Amino acid sequence: MEPMLSAELKHDDEQTLLKLARQVITAGCQKQTLAEIKPAEYSPALQEKRSAFVTLTKQQLLRGCIGSLNPTRPLVLEVSHNAYASAFEDYRFPNLDSSELNQIKIEISILSPHQPINFVDESSLINQLKPFQDGVILQYKQHRGTFLPQVWEKLPKPDAFFKQLKQKANLPPDFWSEEIKCYKYQVFAFHES
Repeated sequence: MEPMLSAELKHDDEQTLLKLARQVITAGCQKQTLAEIKPAEYSPALQEKRSAFVTLTKQQLLRGCIGSLNPTRPLVLEVSHNAYASAFEDYRFPNLDSSELNQIKIEISILSPHQPINFVDESSLINQLKPFQDGVILQYKQHRGTFLPQVWEKLPKPDAFFKQLKQKANLPPDFWSEEIKCYKYQVFAFHES
């Protein structure tokens, strides 16, 4: 049974989150502090505890992506925190500079609850993945990595997708263990136009 995404956000809520993410990033570039965000001042949908990722692209290339897999705070706080982290705390990239503000595009992905995938070997695991639909979490001891469903656009073959996911989790691409755990989830994603 597929996990259900709670009702998709209204257009106004999407625009509110995108605007907030841009304000947070702009303030960070200008070394300013925004007023404290009070979830009660937002719509009920934005007050729900949800997990989300904020992805920044520049000229259609990844420029930062940070999120969380477990819902621990209201969506409005989740997005503002991850927007800042995507711009200034993604170890793969230098901090965003104010000269880049007009070049970046912001995408927000709200995650469904993740569901365990039951499998007997790597082949049966890969055969259960639905390209372009499933986000995947791989966990082995202290190693953990995830790919959002959008990653399928760059890695459309399930075996290549899974090998790259293992590398993201700091495991060799040919690594396998009976102790690997995997989970899948879907996202509701929207971006700046």
